[in-house]
Amino acid sequence: MSSLPTSLTGASVPGAQDSGAATSGAGAQPSSSSPPTHQPPAPAAAHSVPSPTFSPLYQQIKALITRSLQSGEWKPGEMIPSEMELASRYKVSQGTVRKAIDELAAENLVARRQGKGTFVTTHHEDVVKFRFLRLVPDEGEPHYGASRVLECKRLRAPAEIARLLDIRTGDSVVQIRRVLTFSDESTVLDEIWLLGANFRGLTAEKLTEWKGPMYALFEAEFGTRMIRASEKIRAVAADETAATLLSVPVGSPLLSVERVSYTYGDRPVEVRRGLYVTTRHYYQNDLS
Repeated sequence: MSSLPTSLTGASVPGAQDSGAATSGAGAQPSSSSPPTHQPPAPAAAHSVPSPTFSPLYQQIKALITRSLQSGEWKPGEMIPSEMELASRYKVSQGTVRKAIDELAAENLVARRQGKGTFVTTHHEDVVKFRFLRLVPDEGEPHYGASRVLECKRLRAPAEIARLLDIRTGDSVVQIRRVLTFSDESTVLDEIWLLGANFRGLTAEKLTEWKGPMYALFEAEFGTRMIRASEKIRAVAADETAATLLSVPVGSPLLSVERVSYTYGDRPVEVRRGLYVTTRHYYQNDLS
């Protein structure tokens, strides 16, 4: 394998041409009353030279490893090559590889296991699946509730959803509506929009039959892994539909959470809008 390509392209700055004084014809003599004058050179046009940007070597290695994860060279749950093997592959030091893997581990893309190696994380593991489950019971440990799928249908993306998913209005999307129950109490009403191109064949039956986190289904059956998400949270009052499905009075306070989830390459693949009943739960967000 060849070493990492490292090339920087600089902008060249052309030299300015001096404009000389006009010369008389052959054999002509300048007039004694009008001595020849010389115009100063025209000032050179200002050129802005972009400063080259350098990416630290470990960041380049991190990008190459991420590309292999994205392409499926190392699948969720599989062990990636050792630091020594990766250093040999990319022709860099083990320390550089270690720093790249440190960052990938901090982002929960890989996980080190003492005495075993480094593995691609999966949404089946607690370390990953509870990153996206922020609803914590007042008593007991966090856990996933039972899911009751109300509908799952394919339609054309409305303008706002298309904007959030970075697609064109009218492109294919999948809409899911479901209710999550915890301890037999309806707690979350979810409206989920997914890229249609990524989730061909997703049906209400598949969602109902799946036992486990929805993101684990997306990873296992559709090859789409959620890497990160951004959220907006606000307090709202329950309208008639939400009140009926969540078994609360109309006007009850609910927590509204809008999430946009991203896969590799910072590509948005899901918009999720949830209404949460927080009488027995709270929403936990860990800052680091």
